[in-house]
Amino acid sequence: MARAHAFATIRAAREALLNGRRIGGWLTVLAMLTPGVVLADSSGADAPAQDFAVHGQATFTDQGNLAFTAPYSGPNSLPSFAEGRETADVTLFVGVRPWANGEIWINPEIDQGFGLQDTLGIAGFPSGEAYKVGRADPYLRLQRIFLRQTVNLGGEVSKVDPDLNQLGQSQSANRLVITVGKFGVTDVFDTNPYAHDPKNDFLNWSIIDAGTFDYAADAWGYTIGASVEWYQGPWTLRAGVFDLSNVPNSEKLDTHFGQFQLVGEAERRYSLAGKDGAIKVTGFLSRGRMGLFADAIALGEELGEAPNVALVRQYRSRPGVSVDLQQQLGGGLGVFARAGWAQGDVEPYEFADIDETVSAGVSLNGKRWGRPDDTIALGGVVNQISKIHQAYFADGGLGILIGDGQLPHPGTENILETYYDLALTHFLRLTLDYQFVDNPAYNTQRGPVSIFAARVDAQF
Repeated sequence: MARAHAFATIRAAREALLNGRRIGGWLTVLAMLTPGVVLADSSGADAPAQDFAVHGQATFTDQGNLAFTAPYSGPNSLPSFAEGRETADVTLFVGVRPWANGEIWINPEIDQGFGLQDTLGIAGFPSGEAYKVGRADPYLRLQRIFLRQTVNLGGEVSKVDPDLNQLGQSQSANRLVITVGKFGVTDVFDTNPYAHDPKNDFLNWSIIDAGTFDYAADAWGYTIGASVEWYQGPWTLRAGVFDLSNVPNSEKLDTHFGQFQLVGEAERRYSLAGKDGAIKVTGFLSRGRMGLFADAIALGEELGEAPNVALVRQYRSRPGVSVDLQQQLGGGLGVFARAGWAQGDVEPYEFADIDETVSAGVSLNGKRWGRPDDTIALGGVVNQISKIHQAYFADGGLGILIGDGQLPHPGTENILETYYDLALTHFLRLTLDYQFVDNPAYNTQRGPVSIFAARVDAQF
């Protein structure tokens, strides 16, 4: 009997392979030959938990700025002439379930391309698809490899649909979620359904996350660490510890974990006039070798040179806090807002030259005009730096992303972004994006800048 069943399975697998002809056929074969494996599926609520899944995505972004007024430029300035750059990435998401409610995911990725001016010139940089490392030739990196364990603690049971880095399963409303390995801090913290994913919504760095959230990461946005999430009723508490770079804004992480970051977040979900909403408060504390701007200015005056914060680094702390709001309004309309602060007399470690930020926006799906899978959105952000931070740039200092060589009349950096996301097929999307940047790098003597982008994203 067992032998007959085995031959029947092999025959069914052979037919699936001949009929599938593509990766779907190979996955069907694997599911038939591997006990307990269930393919990515979003069918009824009684569907069994997935034991294995393969997904993929590819994103191409072409972005360019128009020429603008600039009486001078520095080493980290956005060029005043028209410029265009492109980025491309292809990611494979492979997940397995080693035991009940556990998931192991691995994300190898191929990257290529450059951000505008090699990702320099604007504190709220206009492309979250552009890393701080630009290369003309494609290269392979392992961006994520992590273990996630869910511990159900009771309450209403709901279905979790399969997705990128998410196996289909059931989970209880009250639960613990533990994640350990290499992943992005913003995979867990400061998430927002309207402004968080540069592959599918806004592109600007300081709109997709709080600009002051100086989260631990290498130059590609990933780090090694662990997080714990406790869901209890309408509340979620999150905490994590993560490895910082070996030096600020570096391609390499601290190999000894001697420089690290603590992150905490409290989320409260609620209903307002029958519409779902949530508010999150996120705080971080970085511990590493960082410089004070005042010390860099003093040393620069003593040497007769432009200040260099790298020359005055000592082991110290830099804290920050932000608030994140999301609210449904009905009819496919949603709004979001963020506000953040980070200590402004210490150099930012990883993310951007932003000490204070406020952002807000609206997102509307296309159901009203017969395109329910389309999205149109508008968002704006105002970024600022501290007085001593301004003085550092005024004396010719350079930051993570900006530095015009002088800053005689500093102001707030004001950015407006709008996009239309068009669903071409179930798995292919085209986005047209426009950003208006007033006072790039806080410099009222340069700009404003108009930036256009086209983004194509495919997922399966």
